[in-house]
Amino acid sequence: MDCTNAFLPYEGTGYFSKIVADYLKQADTLRPFYQYTPDINGMRSALDARKNTATDRHLLVTVLREQYNGLETSAAVKSNIEVLASPDTFTITTAHQPNIFTGPLYFIYKIMHAVKLAEELTQSFPGNRFVPVYYMGSEDADLDELGFINVGGQKLVWDTKQTGAVGRMKVDKAFLKIIQSIEGQIAVQPHGAALVALFRSCYTEGKSIQQATLELVNHLFAAYGVVVVIPDQPQLKAAFIQTVTKEITEKFSHKLVEQTAAALSAHYKVQAAGRDINLFYLLNDQRVRIEQEGDRFTVQSLQLSFTREEILQELQAHPERFSPNVILRGVFQETILPNIAFIGGGGELAYWLELKNVFDAAGVPYPVLVLRNSFLFIEQEQKVRLDKLGMKNEDLFTPTTDYINALVKSRSSNQLELTSELEEAAAFYQKLGELAAAIDNSLTDHVAALKVKALKKLETLQKKMLRAEKDKFETSIRQITTIKASLFPGNSLQERTDNFSLFYSKYGSDWMDIIYRSSKGLQQEFGVIYVD
Repeated sequence: MDCTNAFLPYEGTGYFSKIVADYLKQADTLRPFYQYTPDINGMRSALDARKNTATDRHLLVTVLREQYNGLETSAAVKSNIEVLASPDTFTITTAHQPNIFTGPLYFIYKIMHAVKLAEELTQSFPGNRFVPVYYMGSEDADLDELGFINVGGQKLVWDTKQTGAVGRMKVDKAFLKIIQSIEGQIAVQPHGAALVALFRSCYTEGKSIQQATLELVNHLFAAYGVVVVIPDQPQLKAAFIQTVTKEITEKFSHKLVEQTAAALSAHYKVQAAGRDINLFYLLNDQRVRIEQEGDRFTVQSLQLSFTREEILQELQAHPERFSPNVILRGVFQETILPNIAFIGGGGELAYWLELKNVFDAAGVPYPVLVLRNSFLFIEQEQKVRLDKLGMKNEDLFTPTTDYINALVKSRSSNQLELTSELEEAAAFYQKLGELAAAIDNSLTDHVAALKVKALKKLETLQKKMLRAEKDKFETSIRQITTIKASLFPGNSLQERTDNFSLFYSKYGSDWMDIIYRSSKGLQQEFGVIYVD
């Protein structure tokens, strides 16, 4: 299946924050908050620094072998796992929670970005290899965010009573009902039955969500060599004991983030605030904040209380029970992986920009931050409609009302703006005010009020003229509104709303290949994909 790509500046889409735009421009206001620039020179510097940092590669490969044991794995994935033992191999990592059925489209896009960047760097730095890694945030407990998908405009929600880390939750009967609903949406498509069968093979009753997600991602990205890391493992948590000890004994991360956030807030909206202790206690189906009350450390809902010595003993005996929150999660990731670059969305990059000092204090290398690829996927019939309407790439991202107003004004033979008339009216009342003031200074306020009232009526007339003219373009306006609503569901980006299943059921693995071919490593632009 062929496609045509167009790329636009992120800033021009109107969907990305000022902090993201400034990061891509390498603005001076942000330069103190990250280590390396997101370009080939930054990658080279990060690579040199990583070569001087010890990573327990034997531990990583051992855990990955156990994790993939019994799972049908492609030759590319097997090779990438084994080559991680080599000191000349490094990772390119993206992270995401185990959204059911992968959640929104950008889940796929960010992993494929890691694939493409790893390939580009392997070519750019001969003698080194780079492995794409999906780091699963399986300890996240926000089911409201992770437990639904949108397919064909229908929101399908997992109605379960399970609590705690979503990755540890089990597929239940309520979950299997979602597969039935998905089947109703996609079964008629050429690859719909195969995708439903894949979902049923991965999400079997009683299986953990993190295991099911591993199997699904492993299948979808088998040809691309993506290695999945599930960090909720005792052996990997043991490698993080030093940083957890520092957090418990010094509460170091919160103070550093507060300082950084205060400096950032001079120019940007700050995201990650953190807590005094940025750790959770993870036990069975519970993930509860660790707090300090006086000289004791408590886990309130579990009714646990530790002295300092007792909690450090607990850490040594059960490191898997200590779960980092958003402030320390990245430090854990970079501790266990020989990582060069982290690929994340705009929100992720915003909070990572608050964490550089935390990494420094923990003695863990800070990676290159790369904004993940974004795409708008436009199918052939949609492209035909856009061509008939004469809509160009930039027009797609113009707010619908603004675009329609501009279109009507450009195509109408009538005057629809009263710009000069408003200026003349303002000048008239200015002169009138001067005449009145010459007679009695107190009359100026009365004239000013007349001016405001008159100009407001003229502006209202201008809006009514435009509204009346729009009626003549009713068909075009309806078509524009319909196509924009289909491409930007809920006035949001397609990639933040829709699940991949509808596209995959139509095009099969060719859809994955289109995303792969459209993906760029270090080219930071928004991609529009037209199916030919």
